[in-house]
Amino acid sequence: MCAMSVSEMKGAIAKPCKDKLDAVVNCTQELVLGKEHQIRLALACLLARGHLLIEDIPGVGKTLLAQALARGLGLDYQRIQFTSDLLPADILGISVYDRETGSFQFHPGPIFAQLILADEVNRATPKAQSALLEAMEEHQVTQEGETRKLPEPFFVIATQNPSNQVGTFPLPESQLDRFLMRLALGYPDATAERALLRGRDRREMVREMPPSLGPDDLAVIQRRVPEQQVSDALLDYLQDVVAFTRESPEFRNGLSPRASLAALHSAQAWALMEGRDYVIPEDLQVVLPPVVAHRLRPAQDEGDWSAVATAEKLLGQVPIP
Repeated sequence: MCAMSVSEMKGAIAKPCKDKLDAVVNCTQELVLGKEHQIRLALACLLARGHLLIEDIPGVGKTLLAQALARGLGLDYQRIQFTSDLLPADILGISVYDRETGSFQFHPGPIFAQLILADEVNRATPKAQSALLEAMEEHQVTQEGETRKLPEPFFVIATQNPSNQVGTFPLPESQLDRFLMRLALGYPDATAERALLRGRDRREMVREMPPSLGPDDLAVIQRRVPEQQVSDALLDYLQDVVAFTRESPEFRNGLSPRASLAALHSAQAWALMEGRDYVIPEDLQVVLPPVVAHRLRPAQDEGDWSAVATAEKLLGQVPIP
């Protein structure tokens, strides 16, 4: 029997990864009905070691998606409800004086979990929002002069209400840039909503949902993402897209190098989920809108969501090399 080539060996490894990830997607979409594409994008965001921002109206399943992913992946889960009176210590933790030991003991906050749901993040003040910055970028927090590592994997799903709703504090661009992707779930279609109306309580179904993977399995798959082969032609395509945003008068500012890396890593994660060991232009096209929409600002302010449509237009304006 002939020995397998390196490419064949990588392909043989990618197939089991796809099967395991498909199992997570299938279980999750039994709870979050009619949203397979958004579920797959959320999972790709996690595999690429990024963080996810979901912007939508209340009641469309944002919290349910976070809970289902945590259960399906066997991750430690914490939910933080952001309110106008939330303090950074409520997120990071605080030291309390212990009379018996005569010293201060640190009590970790809810940020010390593997999957964090930062619910309605734009209802908190900028000071409370900023408590997430170091955690999301460095996977650590510094509190009272001491730096503490966060668990691995570490994944933040933040939800925010539309900025035109009362009592919201818009996220600054520096914090928006910490999110690898931004998604909207939207309303379910008629078939999905009928199944929801006739089905069981989703909260009960989440509690009964068995894990399809564990943290160790997830860490192994995450390490395979950067190994996905990327051709020079695909990098040319990505750089052409980035250059277009920097040169076009449609945008206030072009995409940064961090955004370029975010698009590349997301495309690699999507390719792995498709069972391939190499990235094709279609992978980049799938992930590009959620990766760049919150990073682009139109030159003419036409509303917060106009950037999404403009990001999708990039796919038609920049040809594949």
